[in-house]
Amino acid sequence: MNLNQVTISSTNVAKATEFYKKLGLRLIVDALPRYVRFECPDGDATFSIHHVENMTDNSTITVYFEDENLDKTVTELQAKGIVFTSNPEDTTWKWREAHLTDLDGNRLILYKAGHNRKNPPWRI
Repeated sequence: MNLNQVTISSTNVAKATEFYKKLGLRLIVDALPRYVRFECPDGDATFSIHHVENMTDNSTITVYFEDENLDKTVTELQAKGIVFTSNPEDTTWKWREAHLTDLDGNRLILYKAGHNRKNPPWRI
């Protein structure tokens, strides 16, 4: 099994689309105002947004986007007006992460894990 698609909710898909385009995702399906789908610039994964009237508590949803040039990417996104809640930091689980939220409050983490994503030193 391979995770290759993530869908999030938004009350304003058009505004959310612009936000994710700034992050570097490429729009491949445009069914505004109810749905859009992107492909990630690296790999085969896709990411979509569907319209909802109201956001529910989404505190358990976090979307991770891996980037080999994390620090450079964060600096470039900040120059485009993207606000991060934390700048890139090394974690105890051997990833480097920067945190932000999208316009609907969905939690996003841009990270660099490399080999440690699937093969940390404590892997069983």
